[in-house]
Amino acid sequence: MIQNLIFFSGFAGITVFIGGLLANLFNHHIKETPVKYEITHTLKSFGAGIILSALALVLIPKAMEELELFPLILSFLAGTLSFMVLDRYLAKKGGQTATLLAMMMDFIPEAIALGAVFAIEPSMATLLAVFIGLQNLPEAFNSFRDLVQSGFTPKKTLIIFFFLSFFGIGGALIGHYFLSDHQELTAHLMNFASGGILYLLIQDIIPESKLSRNYLTSIGASVGFLVGIIGEKLI
Repeated sequence: MIQNLIFFSGFAGITVFIGGLLANLFNHHIKETPVKYEITHTLKSFGAGIILSALALVLIPKAMEELELFPLILSFLAGTLSFMVLDRYLAKKGGQTATLLAMMMDFIPEAIALGAVFAIEPSMATLLAVFIGLQNLPEAFNSFRDLVQSGFTPKKTLIIFFFLSFFGIGGALIGHYFLSDHQELTAHLMNFASGGILYLLIQDIIPESKLSRNYLTSIGASVGFLVGIIGEKLI
């Protein structure tokens, strides 16, 4: 049982590192052209669509199912305000970390939820692991580019992503051992993450993904959301 949980949560996490490797190859082996610029922005909007789908189809529905109205409002606003403060602090220091923050705010609560439901519904947990892994790939691709543009070296960024990829296993084990019997606490965590993700999407990620007179970026966001719909339907 635990071996299966570690395997599937490990798969969900390793795509963070794979996304970073692909972004590194893309950055160094594809010439700077307008087409490359369009591909980069389309992938960013695709990642935004996937993040939005996780918010709308996984995180918020779970919170609404478990929480009463007032606690729901409180934890959502707490997430929004916390990440507004963090985003403003990071903006003053300089750099582009919104995509990475949104990815981790999405990845960690879902990994915890994966661990929490694994003992109850293994088939659902397996599909959720695949869904999380597919989400992490484009999100990590975009996050890698953002961190490199912020001044991190590609090597340092890949090392960071390598260690972040193990957060899935850690989150799943925490969910399995400590939160399986605490659905309300898990829901609060997901709702807090939802508030933070929505703030980061509207404030930073979606505006950065837009290109004037280019419609592929908007299509990318829609396709990203569709991937989330497909994953949720399979689950």
